[in-house]
Amino acid sequence: MTISADISAWLLEHGFQEPPALAQNPLGKHALILAAQQGRADVLTFLLHQGANLEVLDAYGNNALWAACFAESSQCIELLLQAGIRVDYQNPSGASALTYASSSGKQAVVAQLLAAGANPLLTTQDDFSALDLAANRQCLQLLRAAAKALHTPELK
Repeated sequence: MTISADISAWLLEHGFQEPPALAQNPLGKHALILAAQQGRADVLTFLLHQGANLEVLDAYGNNALWAACFAESSQCIELLLQAGIRVDYQNPSGASALTYASSSGKQAVVAQLLAAGANPLLTTQDDFSALDLAANRQCLQLLRAAAKALHTPELK
């Protein structure tokens, strides 16, 4: 994949050497996480084609999927999921991207993560699940349905 002038400018603006821009910048930030956080699907696509490490974490122990959820970028979330990022990764406090999205009231993100197989029953170190932390009715309903589906055996 060739690098566009726009992607090259973004990398340089954020202190990344291009190509391949897979290391941290002088501020200790990873291009993959920053691109996801900004909802830059074009940059994310470029980095994934360059072999970006899906296991990189920010200073708080969150991965790029969390950052894409912060941006509410369904395209970035999908790109990361297709690349194989762990949908149920839990940060040091035990929160997953689903926990974050639910507690932030991001129902479209919650729905997308659940459709990708995110586990609604994972709990934080304080024993709270995404369902416990749902910030609005829409997230609560999505998570209740997902949790119920996990506990209901399929009829045969």
